[in-house]
Amino acid sequence: MNRIYVIHENEAWVEPLRAAFSELSLPFEEWFLDKGVLDFSSEPPRGVFYNRMSASSHTRDHRYAAEYTSCVLPWLELHGRRVVNGSRALRLEINKIVQYAELEKHGIRTPRTLAAVGRDAIIEAARKMKGYFITKHNRAGKGLGVRLFHSAEALENYVRSPVFEDSVDGVTLVQEYIKAPEPFITRVEFVGGKFLYAVKVDTTLGFELCPADVCEVGDAMCPVGEKPSAQAPRFQVLEGFDDPIIEKYQRLLAANDAEVAGVEFIRDERGVLYTYDINTNTNYNSAAEERSGKSGMRAVAAFLGQELRRLEHGHIDAAAD
Repeated sequence: MNRIYVIHENEAWVEPLRAAFSELSLPFEEWFLDKGVLDFSSEPPRGVFYNRMSASSHTRDHRYAAEYTSCVLPWLELHGRRVVNGSRALRLEINKIVQYAELEKHGIRTPRTLAAVGRDAIIEAARKMKGYFITKHNRAGKGLGVRLFHSAEALENYVRSPVFEDSVDGVTLVQEYIKAPEPFITRVEFVGGKFLYAVKVDTTLGFELCPADVCEVGDAMCPVGEKPSAQAPRFQVLEGFDDPIIEKYQRLLAANDAEVAGVEFIRDERGVLYTYDINTNTNYNSAAEERSGKSGMRAVAAFLGQELRRLEHGHIDAAAD
């Protein structure tokens, strides 16, 4: 029987999707691609494959999960399997410079960014920046490695110190700091390549902005909890969000086979919009969704179910000839 195959490396992040599959009575199976053996000469099972591999997999001791997935996806594609978020999408997920190249190609403004390998090179890059700047890991997820610096000297002190944390791929980005009039960013969610909703994210507590509820558990550096407070919630779904940037994002995602994704942007004091991150392993904040009456994971499950029915009715080739 055809089914939906979910490719991932994080049990907790898949739990809301399991619940949505169950609610919709959809057959599915999980492929936990931490390690294993791929027989490239074999034929994969028939079905719809959804890639949820994360750029932050190495932080969960799954160092080569993304590399393994980068082998599995071309195998599936070779045999004509229906893959949601295929090889091109994975390439976006694990390399921010690739993201910026695609964004610029589609006429989408990005912050000035320098990519540096090696501590001396990072310091050299910082000296080329004017004003405040941030560092971030080229391959990250959850905002890993994001730090704000007011000067090249401050960065040098950090880079020369024992607390310096290098990116897992060895590439550190030095990027201009976009000062917003209010401390928030906007994340635009897409499912099936179509706009789902936009969410406003308060950045007061820091830059690590993983929206998954599980990030609240045992991860003080990913503070997304909805703690009792008189203040507004950290994540808020924006009702009636409409901006020309949506159409540009949709074209970019379509060109990169990224059908389920979240794209983040910020506006500066002049109102200029800068896009700085694309997440193809997107998560959703349940508290924000409950307040708005929306469900990202249910939308994802419904889309995958639709693709499964199309496959069964012959609207998608089950395998290459």
